[in-house]
Order: sequence, then structure tokens, then C-alpha cells
Amino acid sequence: MFVLDSHCDTPSQIYRLRDLRKDNERAHIDFPKLKRGGVDGAFFALYTSNSLPQERSETYARELLRDLRLCVEANSDVAAFATSRTQALANQAAGLFSVFVGLENGQPLGRSLDSVDWFYDMGVRYITLTHAGDNEICDSCTSKTGGRWHGLSPFGREVVARMNSLGMLVDVSHISDESFWDVLDCSTKPVVATHSCCRALADRPRNMSDGMIKALAEHGGVIQINFYPSFLDAEFARFFSDSGLSDWADTVEEKFIAHPYDKQFRDDWDAALARLESCERPSFKRIADHIDHAVEIAGVDHVGLGSDFDGIPVTPAGLEDVSCFGVIFEELRSRGYSEADIEKIAGGNFLRLL
Repeated sequence: MFVLDSHCDTPSQIYRLRDLRKDNERAHIDFPKLKRGGVDGAFFALYTSNSLPQERSETYARELLRDLRLCVEANSDVAAFATSRTQALANQAAGLFSVFVGLENGQPLGRSLDSVDWFYDMGVRYITLTHAGDNEICDSCTSKTGGRWHGLSPFGREVVARMNSLGMLVDVSHISDESFWDVLDCSTKPVVATHSCCRALADRPRNMSDGMIKALAEHGGVIQINFYPSFLDAEFARFFSDSGLSDWADTVEEKFIAHPYDKQFRDDWDAALARLESCERPSFKRIADHIDHAVEIAGVDHVGLGSDFDGIPVTPAGLEDVSCFGVIFEELRSRGYSEADIEKIAGGNFLRLL
């Protein structure tokens, strides 16, 4: 079995000086935890905020990629880059963790198709078209304007076509419903939701409706279930928002991001994580609930796992970091899933798409 996590925000943490060789307290991901969790590979996402000017977002994405490459180079005895299923399986056979690269938010592309080519040449194998705001490609599911393009922009259609021709996966997580349907309309290849949940179980704009999940599967794609409690459970999402914890955590983190070398801001963020972990959170079994629902709608060949580790402030109870990854498979076994089906959900479905 090849265990693959299709979305982690670990490059942002490397940029904030996390040493992946160490077993870091409260870190979601580092190499010791990945080994204990039995995870064979993960997509490390180069995340840029829609609030950044385009030029700065491009520079920042390249800085994240630079630091990630240096990290993998410094840990070549335990990790190696992968851009294909074949490479990933070869790394697994050699006892190496596979680092795949994704670009979360097409903002760094600006309006340049050449930038799509550059990121592909640098090993990026999927692009999440946008994040928490509209950009030159498409609208976000959390657009504050009601939608700039009401779907894909004309340039966005060109981006999808270029990605199809290169063999780069189109990621529909974070995009608006209108944008999603436009992507399915114009993409000649299957597309993926690298870290999304089911709207029927938690009515959040970031989650996918049953109709979207079914259409994604009919198009040959895969939905990778997100671990964020606010997407897994609507009641927790309301508590997290109404209590002010969400805004407070964002403020503390923003200061840490802006000043990663400042010990006080780092300590404040560690203290914030400790407080968040003390909240009553939904169990990791809620992930299995979303898997059950997605399998019922789409079939077992179209479901996988995309944790969003290192990009979420709090995790489900019992799945505090990647070292606990195996509890999901044990839960699926207890629900009657066969080993062949678990192998597909664990990573086989996504590797097929790749």
C-alpha cells in the first residue's frame, strides 16, 4: 500500500524555520512523524495568500520552493522529490519519503501561461486555481464580492487547457461552485479536489455538494477528504467562529508569519496551539463519515485523503499530527472496508490520476 496525503502546507512551516529532521512539538508534519504514521508521500503545497500583490505572491512562491528544495537536499537520506507514480513507487522501494509539489493558489501566475510552464518544469504537479479570494483565473468559494468572473475567466480557461496539455492536475478545492462547473466543462482531463469535504455532512461553502462530487467522479476525478474540524463538522465550525477563537488564532499566526525569527511571536503561536488543542473537537472518526458519504456518492475509486496539515490551526481529536495517520485505516477496517478498497483510498486513486 502507498499512503499519500495530497495536501500539506509544510513549505510555509519550513519558511518559518521548522527543521523537518527533528520531532517538533505540536508540529503536524516532520520526517520522524511521517515515518511513525506510515505515510509514503505527500504533496507539499506552495501556499500564497490572495491578499498579496501578484508580484510578491510570485516571489514568495519561488522562495517557498527554494527552501523546500534545500530541505529535501539536506535530508536526501530520508526523502526525495517525485513527479510521477513511477518515481513515488521507486522512492518507496528505496525507503525514501516522496515529496510531491503543488501550488496552492494560481495568484503567482498573474496572467502568464509561461509561468504555468515554469512551475511544471520545477516539479509542480497540481495547481489549486485560487484560495480565499478571486484572482485572474477564477472566483473563490469564499469570495467577498459575490464573484468577479462568475466562474472561470477567459484566462482561466487558457490555464486549464495548458495544464491539461502539460499533464498537470487541476485542483478545484477552494474555488466557487460556478468555477467548478466551468472547469468540468472545459477540462479534457480528470480533475481533483485535493483537500475538500462533503457539504451534505457539514454545510460549508468550502465543501462539495453531492452533485459536484458525483460529477467529479463521472469526469474521472477524485475528492480527497480534508481533516479540518470546521469542514468536518458544522457545529464545531459555528463554535470556533462564534467564540472568537478563529479570529484570535489568525491574528497570532499572522504575527508569527511576519516575524518568524522573533522568539516571542513563536512562543505566542505555540501557546495558541496548546489552547486550541484543549477545545472539544470532533473525533477523527468524522473523517471516516465523510469518506463513507463520498464513497456512497462517487464510488470507492474516487475518494482519497488530503489532510491540510500545517495549514489548519486545529485537528480532529485522536489525529493530532501525521504520526496518527493509521487510525483512519483502522476505522475503515472496523466499518467493513476491504484491504483493496483501503489501498485505493490511502493513495492508489490519486496515484492513478497522477
